[in-house]
Formats: sequence, structure tokens, C-alpha cells
Amino acid sequence: MTRLAVIGGSGLYAMEGIRVLEERDIPTPWGMPSDPVTVAEIDGEQVAFLPRHGRGHRYLPSDVPSRANIWALKSLGVEQILSVSAVGSLSEGYAPGEFVLCDALIDKTVKRPSTYFGDGIVGHVGFAEPFCGGMREALGRVLVSQGHPHHQTGTYVCMEGPAFSTRAESDLHRSWRAALIGMTACPEAKLAREAEICYAMVAMVTDYDCWKPSEESVSVDIVMATMTANTAALRRMLPGMVDALKGRADCPCRHAAAHAVMTAPAFIPCETRRRLALFYDKYWDKG
Repeated sequence: MTRLAVIGGSGLYAMEGIRVLEERDIPTPWGMPSDPVTVAEIDGEQVAFLPRHGRGHRYLPSDVPSRANIWALKSLGVEQILSVSAVGSLSEGYAPGEFVLCDALIDKTVKRPSTYFGDGIVGHVGFAEPFCGGMREALGRVLVSQGHPHHQTGTYVCMEGPAFSTRAESDLHRSWRAALIGMTACPEAKLAREAEICYAMVAMVTDYDCWKPSEESVSVDIVMATMTANTAALRRMLPGMVDALKGRADCPCRHAAAHAVMTAPAFIPCETRRRLALFYDKYWDKG
């Protein structure tokens, strides 16, 4: 069983002291994931790595097969997902190179399938706290011990993309007192909650979006240059993060759907029930 997964760039597991065990192609009811899942061993702990955009960065943010990604990780026994994502800053206090353990989320996406419900099944999970508090606390201790500049909280605005913000949009998001702007937290966080997987994000600040007149507007060159340094720093800290998350006690995230499904099991179409058995059979069998 692989209890922890990391979703991020394809180079995250290129570090010393890691042993790659296998690569797995995992078909799902929602198609294939972004890429084969790499299972590696870090200090005796198995960790699954999945590049969100695929190796070679092939998927637009709107096209990432998130339902397949989360289902595939759940099928491996994953209970915790550490998401790694590049973000722009909407605040002077969140500088490029700093990490943020997001605690709040505003979803502005409009094109992405964001739920496993539908097709004859109705369900509603609680999502007031979109990021797992227990994971955030554990990751925060690692960042403190490593002395890396970071923030324990921050509101993340998830936009559709793929274009970066207009200046008017950036000013609007700042008026909401949001700290970060990005394109990848949704629907991952929502799907992880429906799948009863703890989900936390290490957001790596790369730029100041386009709101700061004294700064060069965000571009791919700026993002990639800062991302290279951020990723190197994260690689150094990843073994400590894996250790901090190892053997964590049970969490409300892992029971998020216990009372979520409104549809009586007898009325759920067979095909829909088959697709979601991995998540909810434990509840239906009790019904």
C-alpha cells in the first residue's frame, strides 16, 4: 500500500537517496491519468509520484485528467496527497521563492469536471476547509526546521487559464484579500475530498502576477527560472516531509463522504455504482 502521493512536476523524484520501485499505468473509469504513476521508496516509505501535466508538460491546466488522477491514486491505497504547484503572488508579503501552505480556496474555474457525482448519483461533501489541517501542521514543522521562508496560511484563487491574469483581474483578486493566484488547485482539492483523501498544497511563489507596477509582468521565462530554484529547495525538504506525514492518525478528510450520498443505493445505476465502488462501497454495503 502506498499511503502518500505527490502531485507536481515530473522531476520531483530526481533526488539522492530515492529508489524507484516501479512505474504503473493505471486505467480508470475516467480514462488514463496524466502519466504513469512512479512508485519510489524514500527512507523506507513508499511514495507515489504523478506529474500533473504529464512528462514534457503536455496538458493545459483545464485539460488535466484530474478525475482519473485521483481515482488512480486511491486505487493504490493513497490516503494523503501532497500537491506542489507554482503560483503568483497577490500580496507584497508573499515574495517569489517563498512557500505557502494554503488554507483557503476560491474556485473561478468554469470548464473542468469537478465532481465524481452525477450520472444517477447525488452527493455533497463538506468543503469549508479545502486543505487538510493535519497535513498543513506537519508540513509547517518541516519548513520551520529547514528555515525556508514560508507562510502557514494563504488564500489561493484558482483561475481557468491558460492566459495569465489581466491587470484588472489581478486588482480584483487583491481586493478579495487573496494571497495567491494559480491554475491547478481545482478540481484536485474537491475530488480528493470526495475520494476521502487528505489533501494539502505547498504553493511555490514564482512572481507577482501583474498587479505590481514596479515589477516586470509575469511571463513563462520568469515563472520557469524561479520554479527551478523552488523545485531544488523542495527536493531537499521532501524526505523530511515524507517522514513528518508518515503514520499520521485518522482524519475527518478520510470520512468526508460518510453522509454525503443522497441517492438510495437501490436507485444508483449499476455502471455508476461500479465506477464509484472504490470510494463508497464501504457505505453502501452497510445500507
